[in-house]
Amino acid sequence: MQASTVIAKLRRGENPSAEDLRWFAAGLADGRVSDAQGGAFAMGVCLRGLTDEGRVALTLAMRDSGHVMDWDLPGPVADKHSTGGVGDCTSLVLAPALAACGAYVPMISGRGLGHTGGTLDKLDAIPGYATNPDEPRFRKVVADAGCAIVGASAEIAPADRRLYAIRDVTATVQSEELICASILSKKLAAGLDALVLDVKVGSGAFMKTLDDARALSRAMVDTANQAGCRTSVLMTGMDQPLAASLGNALEVDAAMRVLTEGETGPLYDLSVALGAEVLASAGIADGEAKIRAAIADGSAAERFGRMVHGLGGPHDFVEDWRSILPEAPVIREIPALEAGHIAAIDGEALGLAVVALGGGRQVETDKIDPVVGLSEVVRLGDKLEKGQPIARIHAARMEQAEEAEQAVRAAITLGEAPALPDLVRERVA
Repeated sequence: MQASTVIAKLRRGENPSAEDLRWFAAGLADGRVSDAQGGAFAMGVCLRGLTDEGRVALTLAMRDSGHVMDWDLPGPVADKHSTGGVGDCTSLVLAPALAACGAYVPMISGRGLGHTGGTLDKLDAIPGYATNPDEPRFRKVVADAGCAIVGASAEIAPADRRLYAIRDVTATVQSEELICASILSKKLAAGLDALVLDVKVGSGAFMKTLDDARALSRAMVDTANQAGCRTSVLMTGMDQPLAASLGNALEVDAAMRVLTEGETGPLYDLSVALGAEVLASAGIADGEAKIRAAIADGSAAERFGRMVHGLGGPHDFVEDWRSILPEAPVIREIPALEAGHIAAIDGEALGLAVVALGGGRQVETDKIDPVVGLSEVVRLGDKLEKGQPIARIHAARMEQAEEAEQAVRAAITLGEAPALPDLVRERVA
């Protein structure tokens, strides 16, 4: 078989067979398939799509392109995954909270895609934190801390590792089939008992409409359940950044304020909602109360600190995170030019502004600057007077800050106060 044969089938609108997809995934993993061929395949799937059977076959082929883990732990192995948004650092709050509630969370995460931030990029802001440990260390931290947030190793879903990077730079991120296969191949390879997916919908999400989000949710739930992993979806709003901070060190800061200071708001609320859903799927009762208690009594923060130290970070990170996280050399406020309510926020545009500052990748080889981003971003419905700040820019250079200011102004609309939708829109199971 040749890669061009599979690509040609997609071009003609034919559905590749399960054997075709197994061969192509194996070729991505072992190098027989080039980056150019991977990009052509991704574009073919974006334009032509796959049948339900093809989507399941691609997911399982990518899962089986490497090692599939199993666990022997005294509690359920569970996880959550988000389809990607802006200001979404829920994983940093949720994984240790779940661990404090008796679940074990081997969270295999990704890096930024397009305008959305990546959990691994956020954790890279913590000095010494190893996002790609070997498997024995990964297993030890999961057993000791109850959670470990890491990247997929060379042995875990290596086909996705290649295709994920290719999609980021070939405008092929927004494909139901590729999103489904990418997320689930890694999660299924982690040997989970239960999985909850956070499917974002809105201006800062890949899925802009409820219909698109429903279709992706149904596809992922059906695929994961067919593969033997108990799975449900919460569809959640991304009409504005989840946290008021965007950027890697800034989002770690936001998560730590929830874990150590009990800061409430959308980040806290979504962490509780997702945590309750994960624990219910894993067979642990009273999940909402348990998650709230784990954050309130500091046990979630303690698990986070144990995880950070176990993966090479500072032993006192939880106690001294403000002085440990790096800061940008240029910080400036963006004043409102007129009075009014915040009527709309273009989350994708804000995410792209952070990418332009150096907080994300425009090409695969770009090096991310952990300190840049936005903080204190206004919320929908906020009432501002002229001169009040709409956000604070964190930049490496003054000229970058000036360019970001124009992008942020264009992304935030003042006008009449909008009706505020629910954070959790729907559940799919």
